[in-house]
Amino acid sequence: MKSAILLSLLIASSVPAAEVFEAALGRETELPKGKEADGILGDFVLRSDKVEALISQNMPNRRANMSTFYGEDGVTPGCLYDLTLRGANNDQLVIYAPCGHGSVSYVKMIEAKEAGSAAVESVTTAAKNGGVFKRHEYRVQDGVQGIFITTTLRNETQEPQKTFTKSDFTRFDATGTTTDDIYWTDAINPAHKCGYAVGTLSVRGTEKLADTLELKPGQEVVISRFFAVGTSPAQAVGEVRAAKGVKLGSITAQILEQGGKGISTAKVLVPDGEKSMPAYPDDGGTVSLKLPQGPVELQIEDLGRLPAKIAFTVAEGSTSAPKVLLPDSARIRFAITDESGKPTPCKAHFAPLDKNAPKLDFGPKWRAHGCVDQYMSENGQFTQQLPPGKYRVVVVRGPEYAHLEQEVTVEAGKESVFKGTLKRVVDTKGWISADFHNHSTPSGDNVCDTDGRLINIAAENIEFAPTTEHNRFYDWEPTIKALGLQDYIKTVKGIELTGSRQHVNAFPFEPEPLKQNGGAPEWNDDPRITVLSLRRWQGERADRWIQFNHPDLSNMFVDRDSDGIADGGFVGVGSLIDGSEAENGPGTDILADSPFRLSRPAGALAMKVNPVREFVWRQLLNQGLRVTAVGVADAHSVYGNGVGCWRCYLPSTTDEPAKIDWAELAPHAKAGHLILSTGPFLEVTTQNGKIAGDDDRAAGGIDLNVRVQCTDWMDIDRVQVLVNSRPDAKLNFTRASHPQMFKDGVVKFDQKIHVALEQDAHLIVVAIDEDGDQKTCYGTSDYAKMRPCAYNNPIYVDADGNGFKPNYDTLDFELPTGGLKVDAVKEKLMKAGLIQDGPQPASPPAPPAAEPKKKKKKS
Repeated sequence: MKSAILLSLLIASSVPAAEVFEAALGRETELPKGKEADGILGDFVLRSDKVEALISQNMPNRRANMSTFYGEDGVTPGCLYDLTLRGANNDQLVIYAPCGHGSVSYVKMIEAKEAGSAAVESVTTAAKNGGVFKRHEYRVQDGVQGIFITTTLRNETQEPQKTFTKSDFTRFDATGTTTDDIYWTDAINPAHKCGYAVGTLSVRGTEKLADTLELKPGQEVVISRFFAVGTSPAQAVGEVRAAKGVKLGSITAQILEQGGKGISTAKVLVPDGEKSMPAYPDDGGTVSLKLPQGPVELQIEDLGRLPAKIAFTVAEGSTSAPKVLLPDSARIRFAITDESGKPTPCKAHFAPLDKNAPKLDFGPKWRAHGCVDQYMSENGQFTQQLPPGKYRVVVVRGPEYAHLEQEVTVEAGKESVFKGTLKRVVDTKGWISADFHNHSTPSGDNVCDTDGRLINIAAENIEFAPTTEHNRFYDWEPTIKALGLQDYIKTVKGIELTGSRQHVNAFPFEPEPLKQNGGAPEWNDDPRITVLSLRRWQGERADRWIQFNHPDLSNMFVDRDSDGIADGGFVGVGSLIDGSEAENGPGTDILADSPFRLSRPAGALAMKVNPVREFVWRQLLNQGLRVTAVGVADAHSVYGNGVGCWRCYLPSTTDEPAKIDWAELAPHAKAGHLILSTGPFLEVTTQNGKIAGDDDRAAGGIDLNVRVQCTDWMDIDRVQVLVNSRPDAKLNFTRASHPQMFKDGVVKFDQKIHVALEQDAHLIVVAIDEDGDQKTCYGTSDYAKMRPCAYNNPIYVDADGNGFKPNYDTLDFELPTGGLKVDAVKEKLMKAGLIQDGPQPASPPAPPAAEPKKKKKKS
């Protein structure tokens, strides 16, 4: 008997009970985890046997991330930051702020009145909230799969006061509202299998709940909500209905292949009015839901299989739905290796070849494993299900590797196999490819999976990629190791410090994960203050890199207040930074002939002025501003705005990413030893062995050794030397005008070019395919329209032995100031003979990106 009692006590003590605690004194290790987890030291954790949640503390500048809400009033203390099933480590919530966000008076733990519960309250006094007292009570309860949120609003003045009741709930792409007014959301990546739902349980003190209420003096309104989490939106909606007292039944269904194996990739559509809610099976193919009692028909879908339906009646208690047998999937299994036989990261994209074939949709653009019509793999070993049919399948791994291409016929219920070896054909020995600026979901302005970003980086063969999330010190290294990508990617910990004006990249730093923003400094509107803060934060170090991101060069260096009057910009800031992005995104405008252009998107009435950053950079070089140009992707998604459009090559003593040492690379970067490229590998050296960014001495002229390599899906047809930023007509070589200088193999150009000089000059070599594209690499992505292009940072040549001196040439245009109007720009372009008077045509529609460019026949 005693043994039975002891066993009962042991079992009872092992069952999780509702509790609340402050994440401190060692318990900060128990913060909820997941894709969007944002807890720090001092936040409050609520846990029951079913869920775990995090309520943000009241501290200065408490935010879930940079982009939750912008501005000084974008702080979010006292809000629900994280909510996940107990032990699932699967938080997908950025923030839920009942009745909106803003400053609060205090947040603290309180004693819950209900048994088996734990609670936190957030209070904003009337004095701090325009006369309206606001209180939120967040409460979890054992046995309940969600969190109760009770909001009290009370007018404590003698006058009517307006207050808001609309909640902030972010960030999701797939959302809906049920017929009984329950709002639901699906995880950005459905493979994460998490859904949320929120519904109102009761309202007291007002007849109708509107987004804005006008409270009479002394009037009090109490709103009770329930916020549920589940493995899918449909499951979460069922939990809200249970909290509302709807008559429900619990159902269990299992989805199986013909051999009896559970199908975890399927989607179950639960009807609700005109829209259906998704539910997702577990690894065994089982779906468990709470549904309203009565007849129901569920539709089951899985890519590459015929859909199925099951109809049954939901009764009180538990109901087992009939097992659903789906046919085997149509699919392609990939086995991609490098030349040593080792599995390798890669990207596959798929183009349907059958007439009237449906548009492919493998999943959202935010993930690597199935994004739109592509799949990016960390190891080349994967299977993609897809509808039966004929496809052109292309496998690539960035611009140093040859591609694989096959036409594959996929039959219903059968597996096709795509095997191949990706061969590295471009010889970049002594150089590594780098991209200094990319993002994933911790940045806040995107919801890209962090593992998806890193797979994307590996698939595009970026070997050095600093961690540069917005406004927080962060570290990608643990994710790199978890993915097994440490032999392919090297990172250092850094940041993009961001505000309403100039954004600044900086690295290396050491994150403090349990502090707001990882311990990073605050952005300042004066870029000099921001740069100096970053330069000195955590102590100055020789390898600290400071870079302007997508800069408005006119604002930074010409017209500080953008009033149209040149004032020198932020004087001295150029000497404080190490580099500045000349390329950010898929443009290739290094040979542009003006500092701005006019555009009018199709369907728009008004034209707009667009600065041309590359041209302004060339103008500033002639004024003596030696700012190293950097090319980056600034990726915020995986498909579309992913990695790969621009990169930099810089010298390295190792060609193995795992052995890269930023302390060794940093002097090269700071010296300007960077080649910017959308793919071609360009090498430029002088007769004295000098490279990009170096100074050289030569009287009367200098020889440049120019070599360009391209993979098998890329070409160049022009090499142009810029002398003091001007294209020299005598140094313009094209396949049409100089066919003997160009080749058809991997090495496209390998020539000694003599540049005659009568005065000091900086020299830039541009290699480009003027009517080229990159559809073979990027498929239907916008990057497919990007031209192959590469150019070096300037080599500075002292022609007279008195040291290099700039020539102050502004390239036939004044240095552009801010606030330029369309009419003024039009007049300047007409004067330069670049446009004619009269209406400007609309921008032409983008060409289709389905077919790879057919290579030109070479003379």
